[in-house]
Amino acid sequence: MELACLDLEGVLIPEIWINFAEKTGIEELKATTRDIPDYDVLMKQRLRILDEHNLGYHEIQEVIATLSPLDGAVEFVDWLRERFQVIILSDTFYEFSQPLMRQLGFPTLLCHRLEIDENGRVVDYLLRQPDPKRQSVKAFHSLKYRVIAAGDSYNDTSMLSEADRGILFKAPQNVIDEFPQFPAVHSYEALKKEFIAASDRDLSL
Repeated sequence: MELACLDLEGVLIPEIWINFAEKTGIEELKATTRDIPDYDVLMKQRLRILDEHNLGYHEIQEVIATLSPLDGAVEFVDWLRERFQVIILSDTFYEFSQPLMRQLGFPTLLCHRLEIDENGRVVDYLLRQPDPKRQSVKAFHSLKYRVIAAGDSYNDTSMLSEADRGILFKAPQNVIDEFPQFPAVHSYEALKKEFIAASDRDLSL
């Protein structure tokens, strides 16, 4: 059996922190794993900025409530589910994900958690485990699943390397240039073709 493992933000939904940055006007919050490969550095920067501007969980939730999946994402997930078991491997947080996952039909999501105090201040973040996307693919391999994975950022590349086939989707040019071993596509139709080519089964449903 084959699993399809997808990143979430930038692949199926908009980048939450970029939208929050645009709402608040705080340019620094636009940084993502496309820009800063070290997730710990990135999250500590985000928590510092939230504290400096007295912003917290509730303000972020208000922005998330206005977001929808990327155009074509729902249809792509539906197409993929007919052909694969679909797992979302993300560096987002369960506390953020509910409204957008509902719109995607609640595919399985493995991600992280936030520590939030009684005043809604984001105190800390709790990683599921180090290098969680790669470790998840390794675990799926130990269960004898074949894995095809797609992502867009630096933090996806270890997942793509560990998978039987890795695909860059809507990745920025700097990531494409640094990881030329992965095919790079920019539309869901092209991504479907990559999944069909990567599969060891006949997917002509």
